[in-house]
Amino acid sequence: MLHKYQEKIISLWVVFLLGLLFHTQLGLMPLFHGLNIVVSQSQNMAEIAPIMWLMLSFFVLPMAAIVGTVLTNTRRYRIIHFGFTVLYTMLNLSHLIADLMVQPIAWYQIALMAILFLIGLLINVVSFQWVQDGKHPHSLAKII
Repeated sequence: MLHKYQEKIISLWVVFLLGLLFHTQLGLMPLFHGLNIVVSQSQNMAEIAPIMWLMLSFFVLPMAAIVGTVLTNTRRYRIIHFGFTVLYTMLNLSHLIADLMVQPIAWYQIALMAILFLIGLLINVVSFQWVQDGKHPHSLAKII
């Protein structure tokens, strides 16, 4: 059976990135209804610049993973990529927990973060299968 791990991984990363964009967009939706989204007007751009750089990194690194997955199929890259997917799953879980701490809780954001967490787990599974490909041809890890 032909396994197209790279195509699956790329598709899942694209879905994940679309979910991240929608997560950001959901935070801005109140603007369209004339509601204020500003938390603190005492902050200036210099104070939030590091956060913006972290957000940029959080978006750009999956894009780099997509490009890397398109361009390489080496075992070393597969292992690095799998570690990267596990890191993102942990970051998504921590983000989900952090969103639960914000009052009032925006349940639509929680639902979206839970979906993103599940997509991240799927990326973990397929990435693990990609690492295992060729090592154990009859492995139980090939569930997707």
